[in-house]
Amino acid sequence: MKKRFWGAVSLFLVFCFLFTGCRAAEEEGSSTREKSPDTVSVQEENEPSQTSAEGGSDMSAYTYATQEIWVKNNDMNIYGVAYVPDTDRKMPLIIFSHELGNDHTSGERYAERLAEAGYAAYVFDFCGGTVGGNKSDGSNREMSVLTEASDLQAVLESAKSWDFVDPDRIVLLGGSMGGLVTTIVGSRNQDEIAGMILMYPALSAKVDSGIEQYKTDDEIPEDVSLFGGWIHVGKNYVTDLWKVDFDQLLSSYKGHMLLLHGDKDSTVPLSWSEDAKEIIPDCEFHVIRDGGHEFFGQPFEDAMSYILPYLETQLN
Repeated sequence: MKKRFWGAVSLFLVFCFLFTGCRAAEEEGSSTREKSPDTVSVQEENEPSQTSAEGGSDMSAYTYATQEIWVKNNDMNIYGVAYVPDTDRKMPLIIFSHELGNDHTSGERYAERLAEAGYAAYVFDFCGGTVGGNKSDGSNREMSVLTEASDLQAVLESAKSWDFVDPDRIVLLGGSMGGLVTTIVGSRNQDEIAGMILMYPALSAKVDSGIEQYKTDDEIPEDVSLFGGWIHVGKNYVTDLWKVDFDQLLSSYKGHMLLLHGDKDSTVPLSWSEDAKEIIPDCEFHVIRDGGHEFFGQPFEDAMSYILPYLETQLN
């Protein structure tokens, strides 16, 4: 009986010794793995990072709120929506100018992503620049690239006084016709803005949609049909385009400009931006693979992969 008892005790002690040794070895191995430079390097490379308006990276996205803001331009009322990150500090502001016939909603996906990264953003309707549903004043037959430039100028001036905006850190972002408008206002206000981003700018506007057929003011009808009747504009749409030398404006911009254009754009051929980058003194140019006239899906993600680093460079 005693032999069985001491035999059992001996087996129990051996088992405890072996179990303790295995646990120690496992913990030692785990500690070694945690300290391995190679493993840490791989983990860091695979960790997602988010650019923030404060510089560096921020692992958590900002929350944000939206607010409607009306801007007055002489006797015209401009409707817009601000995307404001939840922070008490004054923030950089990115003003988005939409494409011909679109409205402020075409900039919503940009504004949302920018606000999540800690930047305030403002999207608005040009007066008369929308095909249906325009919340700002004005009609298609009244608008032109110069009336829209006047709208953007009014927005820029108003935004400097908004309580959440750092007036020294405002960037203009425009697509297509909004890119032309951004070129005009940005070049005229170089000391007032911190950067300018053009996406598929409509630099071909003077030679497309049939308006190249008009040689003198007298030849231009009061009603001008564009894109097969998709939008009807007035005579001043053509005459105001004639008045602006976009090459001169682009070549006069001394700041660092970001230019993006899709290789599948069937509205404004890529070649127009390829030519533009040669005359812009300080141009960062990227071709967006599979990007059309407007960026969606992966092309949008690719565009943001250039926009966020550009903003970090310009605003910090």
